Amino acid sequence: MDRMTAVAVFVEVAERGSLTAAAEALDMSRAMATRYLAELEGWLGARVFHRTTRRISLTAAGEQALSRCRQMLELGEELRGAVGERTGAAPQGRLRIACSTSFGQSQLAAAVAAYAARHPGTSVDMVLADRTVNLVEERIDLAIRIAHALDPNLIARKLSVCRSVLCASPAYLAAHGTPRRAEELMRHNCLTHHFVGKSLWHLRREGRELAVAVGGSVSANEAGVLLAAVRADAGIAMLPTYQVAPLLRSGALVGVLPDYDIEPMGIYGVYASRRQLPALVRSFLDFLAERFGDAPPWDHP
Repeated sequence: MDRMTAVAVFVEVAERGSLTAAAEALDMSRAMATRYLAELEGWLGARVFHRTTRRISLTAAGEQALSRCRQMLELGEELRGAVGERTGAAPQGRLRIACSTSFGQSQLAAAVAAYAARHPGTSVDMVLADRTVNLVEERIDLAIRIAHALDPNLIARKLSVCRSVLCASPAYLAAHGTPRRAEELMRHNCLTHHFVGKSLWHLRREGRELAVAVGGSVSANEAGVLLAAVRADAGIAMLPTYQVAPLLRSGALVGVLPDYDIEPMGIYGVYASRRQLPALVRSFLDFLAERFGDAPPWDHP
């Protein structure tokens, strides 16, 4: 029996709560996954799951075995990565990454596809979440975070820069006028993000910083929702250029107050451990830093 495969089947079933889903994730038949699970239980000398027609759950022995089986898989990945780095082998394995929905859809998905094409032995599991994920509890190898500053306790590498612009649809501006000064934003329907500028937009012009109170009919925790509302002629929003640059170039959206600057944020790769950084994670970080950089392609004319 391939015990590492059996261990992988056990961990997948435990985490997905479904033998069928685990088999699909591991690209094997349900019958094969069942066989591996049965052989693992024979090796351990205990049942690891309670099975009914409706659900599957861990036994006491299964709960005890799960954390150690995860450690076995992690050690296997580290060993393979360490040997691969020493021999110059191409990156291999599965990478689990998390990022915001808007960045994942507009930029990271294409980057992931390009990386997987360059390294056929790799696969990427993307988790899109507009919240701060727990790297350890959610088994995230790498989280892409966009922020003005990160918690100094986090281990991170800066990958690129995220610039933002104020924008609106031509129809909205035709109906409500185009603001010429920052103070005029208070008279407009400003669509805001829950975590970035919920009630104040910080702008700068000619070295002078301004904090403008804003509000409007739509506020959301995800930039894609605000973009959809802007395109529906609802108002003015502060949106990242990685998302709206093509729309500004095509004229579908119009930049508002272009003489004012908005402080850029950093795009960071956050990971759990610097000491045991897997070769696959390091390779993907290098790839993103090269692909995006300080002058990201979405900001090019």
